[in-house]
Amino acid sequence: MPAAGPLSGVLVVALEQAVSAPMCTRTLADFGARVIKVENPVGGDFARHYDDVVAGQAAHFVWVNRGKESVTLDLKSECGARILHELLARADVLVSNLAPGATTRLGLAPAALAERYPRLIALEIDGFGAGGPLSHKRAYDLLVQAESGVCAVTGRPGEPAKPGPAVADVTTGLYAALSILATLCGRYRDTGPAGGAISLSLFDTMAEMMGYHLNYTRHSGVEQQPLAMSSPAVAPYGAYATGDGQTVVLGTTNDREWQRLARDVLGRADLAEDSRFGTNSDRVRYRQELDEAIGAWCAGHTLAEVQKAADDAGIGNSRYNTATDVLHHPQLTARERWREIDTPGGPIPALLPPAVVEGFEPPMGAVPGLGEHTDAVLRELGRTTAEIAALRAANVIGSEYGAVPVERNQP
Repeated sequence: MPAAGPLSGVLVVALEQAVSAPMCTRTLADFGARVIKVENPVGGDFARHYDDVVAGQAAHFVWVNRGKESVTLDLKSECGARILHELLARADVLVSNLAPGATTRLGLAPAALAERYPRLIALEIDGFGAGGPLSHKRAYDLLVQAESGVCAVTGRPGEPAKPGPAVADVTTGLYAALSILATLCGRYRDTGPAGGAISLSLFDTMAEMMGYHLNYTRHSGVEQQPLAMSSPAVAPYGAYATGDGQTVVLGTTNDREWQRLARDVLGRADLAEDSRFGTNSDRVRYRQELDEAIGAWCAGHTLAEVQKAADDAGIGNSRYNTATDVLHHPQLTARERWREIDTPGGPIPALLPPAVVEGFEPPMGAVPGLGEHTDAVLRELGRTTAEIAALRAANVIGSEYGAVPVERNQP
């Protein structure tokens, strides 16, 4: 595998905002693709301004935008649209997640682009998919999690909750990257189209994530209730307080593990032999009794004692950690998972992408400032210094990078 990365030579143009599309394109950049992020000259990606906690920058933005180049273009102007099409003529991939109908209004609908540029993979992420009663609605992560039922199976009975991470955005972004990679693979193996239109919606992705719950309810007629740090499908499986004020999470996934937990960890042969707990379905039915017994045992032991006993018995276990705990997690430290990346506000730590590919070190490129690469990319397209200055004077592109921006109305 080349040191430059498996996607070296692949050019991705991104009309993106927030998290879902940026997660897709950052994933492609992590594997060596060149990603040109086209932003509004006034403000750019609105996620840049969510907060300023990371050296003056937004935590969401620096997370999903490393390794990209930022070019500012007013796509509603004739000159800006022409420059974008020059980029698309060279690109392998376009990824977008603008507001409903925005790409169509800009003449950038994926189907039309696929016809105009046969080699272009034009992928669009939207909220609810085309052709339904909700297709016109804006969709944010929380809204989609609520609409798709995810919040109803998270939290506690009567206290629904949103999963902390932006799972709708992130999962859709990763599905998008997978779809692009599959299409590229088909192109290079001559087993699929060179390009084409791909559509993904946050709602469809979350409906897929609800697969177990939907199957269970369809075939049983039962709406399973959320169980906080537990699972309605398996028992015992949950969090228990230990005698030293910590929380341990213990999990069993089959009858053999349950027998080891009861006999070797709890020292309760009576529970192991109790017919009420013979199968997983039985244990789910009598979950409360099991949780009380396990909770009482854990309360009499320290976290270290509980985890050693579980490890010795081959029982899955973990420690409940906060975000602060994870920042200093020994598993990340020992495996050197943190790297330093550059940002306009200065260097910051960032986690390596999850995939470990032998012989390839992820580039971990810098987070771009708004419009930082505009001039360089325009020169690649053949624009002279004078022409770039004229585009800037006409507000087609943003202020020169590093200069104090001039507030102006959106054209």
